[in-house]
Amino acid sequence: MGALWHPFSDMGAVARDGEFVVSRGEGVYVYDSDGRQYLDSTAGLWFTNVGHGRAELADVAAAQMRDIAAYYTFGDVATPATIELAERLAAISPMADTKVFFTSGGSDSIDTAVKLARRYWHELGKPSKKIVIGRERGYHGTHIGGTALAGIPGNREGYGSLMPDASSVAWDSADALRAEIERVGADQIAAFFCEPVIGAGGVYPPPDGYLTEVRRICRDNDILFVADEVITGYGRIGGAWFASTRFALDPDMITTAKGLTSGYLPMGAVLIAGALAEPFFKPGVWLRHGYTYSGHATSAAVALANLDIVEREDLLTAAARIESTLDKELAALAAHPAVAEVRSGVGAVAAVQMADAAHAPAMVRLLRKHGVSGRAVGAGGLQISPALVMTDAQVADLVTGFEAALQDL
Repeated sequence: MGALWHPFSDMGAVARDGEFVVSRGEGVYVYDSDGRQYLDSTAGLWFTNVGHGRAELADVAAAQMRDIAAYYTFGDVATPATIELAERLAAISPMADTKVFFTSGGSDSIDTAVKLARRYWHELGKPSKKIVIGRERGYHGTHIGGTALAGIPGNREGYGSLMPDASSVAWDSADALRAEIERVGADQIAAFFCEPVIGAGGVYPPPDGYLTEVRRICRDNDILFVADEVITGYGRIGGAWFASTRFALDPDMITTAKGLTSGYLPMGAVLIAGALAEPFFKPGVWLRHGYTYSGHATSAAVALANLDIVEREDLLTAAARIESTLDKELAALAAHPAVAEVRSGVGAVAAVQMADAAHAPAMVRLLRKHGVSGRAVGAGGLQISPALVMTDAQVADLVTGFEAALQDL
């Protein structure tokens, strides 16, 4: 076994069984080191919205690097690409007078939002409002704040106390949120973090009316509402740039990453409502927070070109089509005795839930045998989140691969 330590992995099993080495990608396909082709059912790690192998994004990156690859954005410093991208994101944001804080990825975006929420209430003279609430099954990255906030106990195991001012409530019950607010006291709570569609926790679309109700509860109790759209943002929700638009959430902040650059370079961004940002835009107020690569010039240039592709090829509409096609094509798998359920119908995301969670890793290997690159999520789910350029025929091929793998299982 070599030196690479894989994230979220049983390294003993990797050392025993070897690695799946992806050497290149084209459209909705990836190729291993032996040249074998696979349908990429997950768009990398939910991120390759425009598909693999877009030469124009490489060209944009090279051109930006020839000018200036990166510079810091602390204080009054910026690059043209960074300024342009901030304006572009503010223009597509569903919030009024949006401000944009750039990060290096989704975990950074979450921890930025946690700190911003707490600091906001401090600026308003309410420093007791520190607690942040998440949901069971929710995933909010792997930094200290996001790990404490998330509702996946296994991700916290063995690390000790991470952040005491965090709690989780049932993922599907507005009453559970209301009860937690009553238990803790609204005057102690800074923000509620909510994935419109739970992603890494297993792909769970919101129950009917749930998002509207929890948003109302937060507004009524003077609690900030943070939409975690690291997965659903930039078109994957289908028909809109953000799930916050689709569900009329009017959030106070939106955390984003992944589809911002389609994974061609690392980058994240927190979109912040003007009303929340206002206390920080007064002379003499410092937010002592940021990252070396906040607003990285080459990442920003690639993000702009990526958004151009999404608009030019109308991938927001394509995502809505994929949502419908996945919902229809995957329905047949629910009848298989090894499958507990299929979760789909809200965005270009879905999951095939195995009846025996222990079968999920074996299914990942069997899918490769049938030309599909897949991934297990949650407790025995199989993630489906294809690039938004996938055709209906390719969706059908994807489902055929799942059927063959289930037959082998």
